[in-house]
Amino acid sequence: MTVWTELVGQEPVVDTLRDVVADPRGATHAWLFTGPPGSGRSTAALAFAAAMQCDAGGCGACESCRMAAAGSHPDIRTIRTDGLSIGVDLARDAVRRASLHPAVGRWQVLVVEDADRLTDQAANALLKSLEEPSPQTIWMLCAPAAEDVIVTIRSRCRSVVLRTPPAAAIAELLVRRDGIEPELATAVAAASQGHIGRARGLARDPEARERRRQILAIPQRVTHLGDALVAAQQVDTEATARAAAFSDVADARELDDIKATWGVEDRGRRPAGYAGALSSLTKEQERRRKRLARDAIDGVLLDLLSFCRDVAAVQLGAASVTHGLVNADVTDAVVAQAEVWTVEETMAAIDAIVECRLALEANAAPLLALERLMATFVPGRA
Repeated sequence: MTVWTELVGQEPVVDTLRDVVADPRGATHAWLFTGPPGSGRSTAALAFAAAMQCDAGGCGACESCRMAAAGSHPDIRTIRTDGLSIGVDLARDAVRRASLHPAVGRWQVLVVEDADRLTDQAANALLKSLEEPSPQTIWMLCAPAAEDVIVTIRSRCRSVVLRTPPAAAIAELLVRRDGIEPELATAVAAASQGHIGRARGLARDPEARERRRQILAIPQRVTHLGDALVAAQQVDTEATARAAAFSDVADARELDDIKATWGVEDRGRRPAGYAGALSSLTKEQERRRKRLARDAIDGVLLDLLSFCRDVAAVQLGAASVTHGLVNADVTDAVVAQAEVWTVEETMAAIDAIVECRLALEANAAPLLALERLMATFVPGRA
């Protein structure tokens, strides 16, 4: 197995990156990896980073490749955030790191996940390093689309565009890498809509599969406005709970860390500057909690969008009960809903889901946005 093994369905990208590794004299100092969620943007960037450090071009077996796979390579740094944005402090720390000479490898590589989340200040901090890079430094930025990154940064990067990996390639990976039973692997690969991480999560977690089935049953449960309000509340409550399950543990750990750093005890005087540091931490934790809840809701919306797509496909004759459905495991529900809704109602539901996603991106109140969406699921509304 090489460093490229898990980059499935991206053969043109792998070929391009391998050519660069084989002749690094033509390597640019900044790369921008774009592609739909789950396509493997960061996987591609990290595989490329590992291959650039490896004497054999990414063999996957040497010490350098093993350190890269474990995330412990001293010359490969990943910049990510659990919050809504990547702030200027994190960016400045990355720029400082970029100015250092490699410790053991040939390059100092910095991988910025979710570069579209860079604040304006953070982007400006990176810009100087991209304009005047150190000779042995390579930046690898990841974002859903090039347009999501400010023009002054993307204009200095070489673009690598990933595609949505085919369901068959994802299923093959799950069988080979994770030992998933082929039938289950095929079903979750289709349900994931090209998102490798989500496919793996569904395959390994029966509760996640049951949660998805409950989500896809929402349109059938909404028969009047009261049902719509209840469904909206349930989605919002569950998303908040899932965000809290992660955040509560992380918040407590970070609070203990900052207390230890500042030498703060439960009782006693607080050192000067501690209050400001605690306030900054609290704000960042709130942003992270908000992002996790919003991401959980967005996952629900994507599932509902795929369900409505299947309903429309059946109604328009573009798919059958045996072929062409994303959610083939709930075919009976899709066919039943296709008989309840008119084509116009199905298209209105699709439009409403898209509008809800846009509203959440614009910081709308989640519960209100969800209530408006669920109301469109009521039969006869059109």
